[in-house]
Amino acid sequence: MSACTARPYPLVVDSARGSIIRDVDGREYLDLAAGIAVMNAGYSNPEVKAAISAQLEKMIHCGCGDFFAEPPVKLAKKLEELSGYSKVFYCNSGTEAVEAAIKLAFWKTKRQGLISFYNAFHGRTLGSLSLTCSKARQKEHFPTIHTAHSHYAYCYRCPLNLEYPSCGIECAKELENLIFRKELCPEDTAAVFVEPVQGEGGYIAPPPEFHKEVRRICTDNDVLLVADEVQAGCFRTGPFLAMENFGVRAEISCLAKALGGGLPMGAMFAGRELMDWPPGIHSNTFGGNLLASAASLATLEFLEKEYTEKRVKELGSYMIRLLGELQESIPCIGDVRGLGLMIGVEIVKPDKSTDPILRDKILREAFKERILLLPCGDSVIRFSPPLVITVEEVDLGLEKFENALRRTVR
Repeated sequence: MSACTARPYPLVVDSARGSIIRDVDGREYLDLAAGIAVMNAGYSNPEVKAAISAQLEKMIHCGCGDFFAEPPVKLAKKLEELSGYSKVFYCNSGTEAVEAAIKLAFWKTKRQGLISFYNAFHGRTLGSLSLTCSKARQKEHFPTIHTAHSHYAYCYRCPLNLEYPSCGIECAKELENLIFRKELCPEDTAAVFVEPVQGEGGYIAPPPEFHKEVRRICTDNDVLLVADEVQAGCFRTGPFLAMENFGVRAEISCLAKALGGGLPMGAMFAGRELMDWPPGIHSNTFGGNLLASAASLATLEFLEKEYTEKRVKELGSYMIRLLGELQESIPCIGDVRGLGLMIGVEIVKPDKSTDPILRDKILREAFKERILLLPCGDSVIRFSPPLVITVEEVDLGLEKFENALRRTVR
């Protein structure tokens, strides 16, 4: 396997069910990362497995770009019902969904400039990499599309040294006051790409006014708004689309990760009047493949049936409260933030600067406690468990996290 992949600890998995993963030696671990926010419906979900098995008996692949088939069509109807978007383009991953959104924005506007935000992660293919701005190493030696970057609402470490709410969301206003004046004029800008909650950049949840102001600026300047919901979507923050938390509607939205129930599946959404590009202008071989479509439909129907939005909001608030209480007695926890079950804990030095070395030690100690957590941002630990996690598992997981934390800082 390529050495470019990064692994925080030596786990060799064998099987899983619900929120529990077993390694090849039979040890069990509580997964508080859900395979990077993928296994929202839980591992080995019986309804998802049954849907995959039933489709497997019929047919694996038909070439959805060339022929019609029932699974992707039924899935499209469910996605329209959940998202409100009338058109969907299927692909295989989040970065492909973003690439499709870039192409659609270029095609529709006849412009070629893009804007995204510092700390953003939108993928690693060349188009999406142009938008990504979380780590310099990811772009090293790779050519990129003309993209300007602006400041996201990272209130714990405000890049403008202001305080919320007296700041007036100046970070969002920089799009108009700085970017459009100095770097990329609106007439050359196809779209602004934004994550509802920044994922790889540090699980940064902005104040509610941020996305509203970005939406206003895009509308006033006739620029498309694209929401990258790849990590935050599929009920991760409560509602199906995380932008619903902010009362904001983007012209284009991108989904992947949890969408396929564990199988590769991505999707780019837009309205009928926007996604009216002609046949053949964009396509792929495996997008909307039959197994992933069947898994996706079963996953969404399961999550919808389980009243996931209400449950996620309640569990998320509960976890944030418990982690906040832990923060009061452990100084290395600088910030606890998030929406729903997308929660970040920022680890800091005594002077409040980032501490990635300590963060990584905590992750390894947590692994010894048999809980699985992953890093993000400069020194953040992310909590993104399967949405089926129980209250008892949450309590156990946070107890083990506290053990690992106290042992590390001692």
